[in-house]
Amino acid sequence: MTLLALGLLLAALLLTFVRLALGPSIPDRVVALDTTAAVAVGIMAALAVVLDEPVFLDVAIVVALIAFVGTVAFAQYLSREAGR
Repeated sequence: MTLLALGLLLAALLLTFVRLALGPSIPDRVVALDTTAAVAVGIMAALAVVLDEPVFLDVAIVVALIAFVGTVAFAQYLSREAGR
């Protein structure tokens, strides 16, 4: 069952890479990048279960935090640019 979840997450990762490459606007690409980070966190969590390695969960938490900070920073940048 976990391998099925990994396969579906890899398919989702492929689709987000397509959106990242073809996104018509910068905000679309940022959302795709944030989704890529969320899917990567899911992949790391599934790998932690399959391989019985809890260190993947620590890495997943760090990736999630970095992705969150990056998204907030980009939103701040866009709001400042819109105000000009």
